[in-house]
Amino acid sequence: MTEVKISNFTVARGLAGGHRMTVYTWARPRIFPTLPNPTPRYFDVATDARVLAHCYWQSIPKCNPTLIALHGLESSTQAHYMRGLANKAYALGFNVVLLNQRNCGGTEHLSKGLYHSGLSADPEAVIRELIDLDGLKSLNVVGYSLGGNIALKLAGDYGLSAPPEVRSVCVVSPTMNLACCVQALEQSENIIYQWKFVRNLKRRMRRKAKILPGKYNLNLLSGVRSVRDFDEAFTAPHNGFRNADDYYYQASSLRLVDKIKLPTLIISSDDDPFVPSYQFNDLSIIANTFITVIITRGGGHCGFFTDQSDGFDGYWAEREALNFIKHYI
Repeated sequence: MTEVKISNFTVARGLAGGHRMTVYTWARPRIFPTLPNPTPRYFDVATDARVLAHCYWQSIPKCNPTLIALHGLESSTQAHYMRGLANKAYALGFNVVLLNQRNCGGTEHLSKGLYHSGLSADPEAVIRELIDLDGLKSLNVVGYSLGGNIALKLAGDYGLSAPPEVRSVCVVSPTMNLACCVQALEQSENIIYQWKFVRNLKRRMRRKAKILPGKYNLNLLSGVRSVRDFDEAFTAPHNGFRNADDYYYQASSLRLVDKIKLPTLIISSDDDPFVPSYQFNDLSIIANTFITVIITRGGGHCGFFTDQSDGFDGYWAEREALNFIKHYI
């Protein structure tokens, strides 16, 4: 049976409520004075696609474990949680590879197609290069939100065939049942998140269309009012899915979670505005002994900010992910 842990997370004073926590941690500035400047690196993940990573290497990378981090929808390696995780991991002696999804982080020119929530082949290609070319021996994947779904799908794709160098997976607020997450996003109380995602998706499509004239019909953007609309008009047809519903089914890691054979930690909250916690009660998760689930009381979406103390900045999920990974490196 899956281990469901009782967490020691306590919401920081004044941040009770999923919306308050989510917005606060998204908007709160963070600085990392001890984190060095990253080294950019490009990975060819397909014949028509290249992705950009921002890497933090220890002095002898082969002698240290490596963390690969995947961001959420319409985000990038500059997301506060990506850099916060890098800051903690690098200080612990990890190499850190922050990976942009296709077209994210100003990389629309590097790929012909669009990214989507099930594109696990991209981090798999990155992992293979880091093993074969760099000779890295201990690789661990952390994914947030959409990136969490991709990380879980990657682990499910691997099944019993994961490279021995891949040691563990940790996900935070993963959208592992895409249909139920999109449905939750469509609720009236989530209009601000829907608006933000749709605005950014439209902007990205306009940038993409300038790079590839004639490939994308921008007239369809006028009818896009929701993430589902965007997926119906662009994500699904340009990635070989019949429609949005087919995309949500095929790309959801939930349908592959029973095949996961890597040590895996799932962290989510009971008040996440658009990642309902009931999806983590699915029997395919509960029956998998490789998976540990932590559902916190409070924490919002990718928030999990608690009271600060000496040497700890309050970002609990980042610390918890690394504590889990350290058991397997």
